[in-house]
Amino acid sequence: MRISVRAIIIKDSQILVMDRDKFGFKYLSLIGGGKEANETEIEALHREVWEEASIKIADPRLVIIEDAGDVYGIQYIYLCTYLSGEVHLDENSDEAKINQAGKNLYKPIWFPLKDLPTSNLLPIELRDLLVEYINSGFPDQPFNLKINQDRRF
Repeated sequence: MRISVRAIIIKDSQILVMDRDKFGFKYLSLIGGGKEANETEIEALHREVWEEASIKIADPRLVIIEDAGDVYGIQYIYLCTYLSGEVHLDENSDEAKINQAGKNLYKPIWFPLKDLPTSNLLPIELRDLLVEYINSGFPDQPFNLKINQDRRF
């Protein structure tokens, strides 16, 4: 089963997300991606955040384990502290190369927390859980989130 890592990074009342346009299907997702065979989840997290947003993070804490089914696998979602960097795709990332084709687009952005409850962040179950945790605090132990809907991508 595929293992992926995702980052929750909050700074100045904004959350870092990937603004996606996947062949006309527009949505937001958390920054992150697949873990490679030779790396730990934390190593993958740092690599993915750098590739997708060109920023440095610290203090990753596992807060959600998302079971996204056979196609998308297990997603380990970490709450992270923003350290430094200006948000943009690393020019050597797969996402930057895919952007060059022009139809499957990736753009990392800071998104206002106040708009998160009505955003198109997917999956919806994760969005709603993030809103709850941002308002009331993140759990001490990771929450197991099962995705039950068709994610359409």
